[in-house]
Amino acid sequence: MDRFDYVIVGAGSAGCVLANRLSEDPNVSVCVLEAGPSDWHPYIHLPAGFIKTFHMKSINWAYQQEPGPYTGGRSIYAPRGKTLGGSSSINGHIYNRGQRMDFDTWAQMGNRGWGYADVLPYFKRLEKRVGEGEDTYRGRDGNLIVTTMDWRDPLCEAFMEGAVSLGIPRNPDYNGAKQEGVSYCQRTINNGLRVSGSTAFLKPAMKRPNVHVHTHAHATEIIFEGKRAVGVRYTKGGRGGTPVEVRANKEVILSGGTYNSPQLLQLSGIGSPDLLGAHGIQVRHALPVGEGLQDHYAPRTVARVKDIKTINELRRGFSLWIEALKWATARRGLLSLSPTMVYCFWHSGESAESSDLQLTFTPASYKEGVQGQLEDEPGMTVASWQQRPESRGYVRIRSADPFAPPIIQTNYLDAELDRRVIVGGMKLARRLLKSSPLSPYYAYEDFPGPNINTDDEFLAAATERGTTTFHPGCTCRMGPADSTWAVVDDQLRVHGLEGLRVIDASVMPRMISANLNASTMMIADRASDLIRGKVPMEAARIPDAAVAVRSSRVG
Repeated sequence: MDRFDYVIVGAGSAGCVLANRLSEDPNVSVCVLEAGPSDWHPYIHLPAGFIKTFHMKSINWAYQQEPGPYTGGRSIYAPRGKTLGGSSSINGHIYNRGQRMDFDTWAQMGNRGWGYADVLPYFKRLEKRVGEGEDTYRGRDGNLIVTTMDWRDPLCEAFMEGAVSLGIPRNPDYNGAKQEGVSYCQRTINNGLRVSGSTAFLKPAMKRPNVHVHTHAHATEIIFEGKRAVGVRYTKGGRGGTPVEVRANKEVILSGGTYNSPQLLQLSGIGSPDLLGAHGIQVRHALPVGEGLQDHYAPRTVARVKDIKTINELRRGFSLWIEALKWATARRGLLSLSPTMVYCFWHSGESAESSDLQLTFTPASYKEGVQGQLEDEPGMTVASWQQRPESRGYVRIRSADPFAPPIIQTNYLDAELDRRVIVGGMKLARRLLKSSPLSPYYAYEDFPGPNINTDDEFLAAATERGTTTFHPGCTCRMGPADSTWAVVDDQLRVHGLEGLRVIDASVMPRMISANLNASTMMIADRASDLIRGKVPMEAARIPDAAVAVRSSRVG
């Protein structure tokens, strides 16, 4: 039986950062357990390969959500990375931190040291920003290379001009002083290749003799002695494989993500007594594990395009060969792209004092009901979603079988406020696509269609075609011990147990106004200092912070 100081379950965005930071101390040993394979597959590293990895079950958990009250009876696909780098190896490469108020809200919920001024130094320490950005907000010396989309497309330019015509300003750095505005997206791509948690943090750490990475290692149970976690049982090779135990001298750290971390806790007897009892699992410790799931839900407004080529046509035939040659010779062109080109942050209505909507634009469109598959005819798409939803769902084990996928119920649009904001987002998406600068290319609205005009009709359309933006969080929430909803404290230690932490997107107490990869890495970076007993980085001094941090009536 192997023994290490730290055993990390999951080599995703958080696990990769943790392995790197903890192993800086040559006197400690770190073991990382990853259920999937190494990240060798070429589609992982080719930016446009996300279309392929989207459904590759060899490197993707490929979960399905349960139908919800506002998904029209549909079971929505929920991909998650199952390889070194986790979801950072299959995602859309976007780098988006969120708003100041997101993290200040975390602190207001009782989490000391998680306000914006506290976490900004960790965002900066992680990144190597290539491009525009004030040094007050951006890092230049970290492992994670962040660039700005270098594709210049007439449709993207016209979309941004259209946003400006509606009063939405251009913003050269939505990860800087203010998020609001429109710009080309920032992404974790460098020289035409993906920068994942694995390539940025884990691979450098694996060169150290004190780092041990085990792939094809499916964790099945946390080992306890009394109330203390002392190790992990896993199966080498998945179902039917070889059972193995690994012990932790100091701590067991769960970094399996929003779905898998609560699942492993529940399988190990930590969770709702009713749920555990229903599956014949002895209760070790009662906690609201798996409750509080949040995600961003996005209907996509699609318009047909005239008099110009879109990505739909460029990815076929001779045009694709030309694009492949561009990538092979210069790491540029279509194959170096992300699924989203332009980001826009704005308000759903006059009462919103900070941006409560995130909209993305791409000069392409996708087949109905088939995520990740481009259409044949020219199209352009605006996805719009509410940044800080109120609706919450849950993740629960389906059985005591550790290889059975968990039950995932997100309850999209269950809250009345969420329904109002999502309708506001769809109306804004229509106005953007019909703006004057896009008129030379705009043929007609394909979805939801020109006959959709009332709030009820927009909501019905969102129910019919809305889908996940792949940002699940909040199932092992961080908060005070006397709360009814918290699973971990503000040191990310599981309440009531010893030697066990959860460090990934599941600890977010509330959804943030962003894609989750950047903040998940930040959580892990800050947690590494907590684990090592280091003095936290000094809080940032932010110009006019008192003015910039505003409460929102709709958040």
